[in-house]
Amino acid sequence: MNRTQLVAQIQQKKSYLCVGLDTDITKLPKHLQSHPDAVFEFNKAIIDATKDHCVSYKINTAFYESQGLKGWEVMEKTVQYIPETHFRIADAKRGDIGNTSSQYAKTFFEIFPFDAVTVAPYMGEDSVRPFLDYTDKWTIVLGLTSNAGSNDFQQLAIRHGITETRLYEKVLEKVSSWGTPSNLMFVVGATRASDLEHIRTIIPEHFLLVPGVGAQGGSLKDVSNYGLIKDCGLLVNASRAVIFAGGGEDFADQAKIAAAQYQTEMATYL
Repeated sequence: MNRTQLVAQIQQKKSYLCVGLDTDITKLPKHLQSHPDAVFEFNKAIIDATKDHCVSYKINTAFYESQGLKGWEVMEKTVQYIPETHFRIADAKRGDIGNTSSQYAKTFFEIFPFDAVTVAPYMGEDSVRPFLDYTDKWTIVLGLTSNAGSNDFQQLAIRHGITETRLYEKVLEKVSSWGTPSNLMFVVGATRASDLEHIRTIIPEHFLLVPGVGAQGGSLKDVSNYGLIKDCGLLVNASRAVIFAGGGEDFADQAKIAAAQYQTEMATYL
């Protein structure tokens, strides 16, 4: 999916909601737990219930890889089930030397029909380049995350004479030169929404994938206020707040209500 197609979906639906399919098998509703294909049945119901209110789905691959071969099969069936109109993200946080990254890129862009994959930039350009070489695919690079450990490295001060910058700022600046706003996004956590205003001075045109709204306490209003650009430029992810909005047999209905609430609020900001 290219940028024009993604923006068209956002404008059509008045939504920049990404639903995170972080499907924890231990949290499935009781009536599904004995189903032989419980995770896929859950995912199908969530997708059917939310697809009119979101423009993207993000599959956190860890929840599937941890289930072995069965989990990989469920992940493949899930991404195949997501409508092609929706932007499909593999939240895999890959990144390695070039020939290994080439195999990761092949996995998520050829074997699986994902539109984007999250990538860690620590090993430099040659670890990211294989993902960027695909046409109409997106590389989503970790920029400024919202976990406590981001202080260990991302917030480190770098001094140049009397000038001081943070490591994450250098990462954003450097990585943005490797691709374009049409094939490169950045992850910026919602719990650091006030940093978005500054981040937009470094990468004013790139799309941002923003996790942390909902269960992690991020403010959709603040994220939208600081992060929106002319053609939106945001995908705001909500996972637990949508897919586990209800824990009973009406879980899909509750997920639909939660997604619709996000979409309604987003429409007021666009």
